[in-house]
Amino acid sequence: MSDTPFPVPSTETVIKGAKTYVRDLAERVIATFLQAFVGGLVLTQPFDLGMWEAAAVGGVAAAGSLLKGLVARWRDVTHSASLAKGV
Repeated sequence: MSDTPFPVPSTETVIKGAKTYVRDLAERVIATFLQAFVGGLVLTQPFDLGMWEAAAVGGVAAAGSLLKGLVARWRDVTHSASLAKGV
C-alpha cells in the first residue's frame, strides 16, 4: 500500500511521457501536412488549383491531425497521439 492517497509518478516519468507525446504528435502533424500537400499538388493540374491553394489543403489537413492528437491526449492519458487503445 502506498503512503500517499494518490500515487504520483516521478517528475522524470512525466517529462519523458510529455516528450514522447510531443514528438509523436509533431511527427503525425508534419507527415499529414506533407502527404496532403503532395496530394494537393497532384490535383493542381486537373482541377486548376494554385500551389498556395494546395498548401492550404495541406495546412487544413495538418490542423485536423493536430486537433485529433490533442483530443487523443485529453481522452486517455497516454504518451501517444493515437486514438487507438493501447498505443
